Amino acid sequence: MKEKIISLLSKLTNIPEIEISNSLEVPPSQELGDYAFPCFSLAKSMKKNPVQIAQDLAKKIKSSEFERVEAKGSYLNFFLNSKTLAEKSLTEILNKKEKYGSSNQGAGKTIAIDMSSPNIAKPFGIGHLRSTIIGNSIAEISKFNGFKAIKINYLGDWGTQFGKLITGYKHFGNNEKLKKEPIKHLLEIYIKVNKDESLEEEARQGFRKLEQGDKEAMKLWKEFKSLSLKEFNKLYKLLDIKFDVISGESLYNDKMDAVVEELENKGLLQESEGAKIIDLNKYNLGACLIKKSDGATLYATRDITAAIDRYNTFKFHKLLYEVGAEQKLHFKQFFKVLELMEYNWAKDCIHVDHGLYLDKDGKKFATRKGKTIFMEDIFSETKELAKKEVENREKLPTKELEKRASTIALAAIFYGDLKNYRSNDMIFDIENFVSFEGNTGPYLLYSYARAKSILRKAKYKPRPIKITALSPAEKQLISKLAKFPEIVSHAYTQLAPNLIANYAHELSQMFNEFYHSEKVIGSENEQFKLSLVEAFSIVLKNSLALLGISVLEKM
Repeated sequence: MKEKIISLLSKLTNIPEIEISNSLEVPPSQELGDYAFPCFSLAKSMKKNPVQIAQDLAKKIKSSEFERVEAKGSYLNFFLNSKTLAEKSLTEILNKKEKYGSSNQGAGKTIAIDMSSPNIAKPFGIGHLRSTIIGNSIAEISKFNGFKAIKINYLGDWGTQFGKLITGYKHFGNNEKLKKEPIKHLLEIYIKVNKDESLEEEARQGFRKLEQGDKEAMKLWKEFKSLSLKEFNKLYKLLDIKFDVISGESLYNDKMDAVVEELENKGLLQESEGAKIIDLNKYNLGACLIKKSDGATLYATRDITAAIDRYNTFKFHKLLYEVGAEQKLHFKQFFKVLELMEYNWAKDCIHVDHGLYLDKDGKKFATRKGKTIFMEDIFSETKELAKKEVENREKLPTKELEKRASTIALAAIFYGDLKNYRSNDMIFDIENFVSFEGNTGPYLLYSYARAKSILRKAKYKPRPIKITALSPAEKQLISKLAKFPEIVSHAYTQLAPNLIANYAHELSQMFNEFYHSEKVIGSENEQFKLSLVEAFSIVLKNSLALLGISVLEKM
């Protein structure tokens, strides 16, 4: 319906549709209409007072799809015909089902997303969780909008830290511990070697050997990588997240020389204290370090090389990097370097930043009493809390209890993150996340399960929709359902999963208000009301799928 209003106003005013679309608003209250158009922007081109413009347009617009169109000051308010909207929206939802809300705007275009990207031989920490959850949701939203989405897990598997690990393992390593708890043992080694200043030069030489392909260094590096990947994959299985490409910084070890040569040939490299840099001071971006004085490469060198390779491989429409906000300067620097290298697609590289997880005291959620946080511990803790919540409500067989607790735990963690705008820091409060009430993942799962329970009890079967009168709660719910495609489109444009999450919560609240105020089974309009319940369940399930959350039919 929004598109129809945009088209109508464009024809009446000779203003491009894109300008109309940018100005069209959804009023804060339905008493002010379903859509509102401020006429201030038309005053100059139409040479009229905006109040007069609103009044003139209101008189010209006649359509059975609007209950009324009225001028309110400088605003033109559209009130949709509730019955027409209900019939059209419910029919579309019930016919399209899991495809309702999708579009083909991205047909033939590829979105590549660099996400998750933990560091080999280090714990999969709470920070990597944000990148994984947000990146996965953006991928799902992109696919729903018709794009081909390629999820890239770009592992931190190269760099000077591996010289330290190889050196540390030779001095402090234990093969039995490495096999039993690889990540924890490698973390112990990394801490020890960083404390021992006498090993600094040996560690530098260790990485140089690795870059040169030394057999012993390569053997240890491959073992660390293999064991780390095995641990990470256990977590990805728990999170039910899969990747299209798993690669790492090491992939570009033999490709960087060509890029450094290209930078040299294009006159971009300078020498500074024996190192090679690109001076970006005139762009207020400082110096981008390409090679250290000892010849070692850096993140920027590898990321520039990786971006060029990704464009050649995928011919992407957009290349997204879902990485923490603390890396903003790094991305600004290497995007500028790509631009200076005269790659037109540099403008299509986007840093999709996220804020920090904070503990309940508002401090960075990185350590508890000086200890590293392991993701498997977070999941186990959340699952145990979910189990207790379920057991308080119902006695279930062990297998079913485990399944429900796992699904609820993931919904709690995913939604607890995604309901926030990604760039903001957020409080990571597991106890609050797992609550079955309020703005939480379990509340949404419970709302869905409630709808499915009504449909089972009524033995619902789809039939043609007949609409007589609509109650205020029904009108509100139908209007919200009809806005889902618009929300999906905005969530992609703004790379903002929180728009979907907030919509899902508001939709669930409206459904629960409807459920408490309206009799469904045995009512005079039972078939219509059941169709509305079914439409709600479809749209909520679609919303949650875009957040990476699975539903439960019973709860």
